Amino acid sequence: MTNWNELSVTVSRETEDAVSNILIDAGAQGVAIEDTQDYLDNLDKFGEILPEIEQLETVIIKAYYPENLSIIEIAESVKAQISGLLAFDLNPGEFTVTTQSLAENDWSDSWKQYFLPTRISHSLTIVPSWTDYAPASADEKIIRLDPGMAFGTGTHPTTKLSLFALEQTLRGGETLLDVGTGSGVLSIAAHLLGAQNIHAFDLDEVAVKVAEENIQLNPDMTNIIVKPGDLLKNVTTKADVIVANILADILMNVIDDAYNLLYDGGFLIMSGIIDSKSQMILDKSHAAGFALVTRMQQGEWHCLILQKANDDASVIGG
Repeated sequence: MTNWNELSVTVSRETEDAVSNILIDAGAQGVAIEDTQDYLDNLDKFGEILPEIEQLETVIIKAYYPENLSIIEIAESVKAQISGLLAFDLNPGEFTVTTQSLAENDWSDSWKQYFLPTRISHSLTIVPSWTDYAPASADEKIIRLDPGMAFGTGTHPTTKLSLFALEQTLRGGETLLDVGTGSGVLSIAAHLLGAQNIHAFDLDEVAVKVAEENIQLNPDMTNIIVKPGDLLKNVTTKADVIVANILADILMNVIDDAYNLLYDGGFLIMSGIIDSKSQMILDKSHAAGFALVTRMQQGEWHCLILQKANDDASVIGG
């Protein structure tokens, strides 16, 4: 039996995505996230209220590494990188890092208990691939996911906001580009919401594989093409909608290319923007020629819907 090392990080909620990426880049074969907000206004599938849980401002992120890697060296590197998040205006707070050894059967399926069917909006529900779930109504659209190496379960605020934005933007028949697709959740949702041609890109080849596997879990998704790609570099496909759920500093490198690839009147959806970076993104977007259509916020996270336009006449909520 293979043994594994578990590395557990307790850290501020705002750094959840960044710390998860740090753990994966360090060689983690999977991560699980424990967040007390998962129990807010949550009902189980039988309609019963889940237990009341004390709401904390921190989350616990558990990562799993094979025993042939030095968990001590990994832990020290992770600590240093988390401390360095302050340079990106992400405050990890007084975080802790602990480790323990596990047998493979201790963790290989246990993380799945934290990923439950989640109604994201009136029409979109994210369902784990291993769960039996029947739609509650005829108009409920099911996104089946197996997050694999934790490239997004769709329940983080940045992803929820992206899904809300897609619902507001898509009307059917669009060509859409999904930048940094991760688990593929936004591409799958775009198909369900009527997009006709979907091109998804991710720099990480593992993410490309995970996205392809998730797309196969959902029926009739042949209109989604997933490819390795560094943001929108060397992309020539013109689009009606471009969506990117990435940290703000990376989004800065998407805006000009997105403007050039969008048809006139096309929409750019950007999420993953922390409070302190929102004005920077808006300034860059306006300079590129975009008008702000809608700004949404959940906690410290912002999502922007922008339109390729020549003036600010259509600005709403700016």
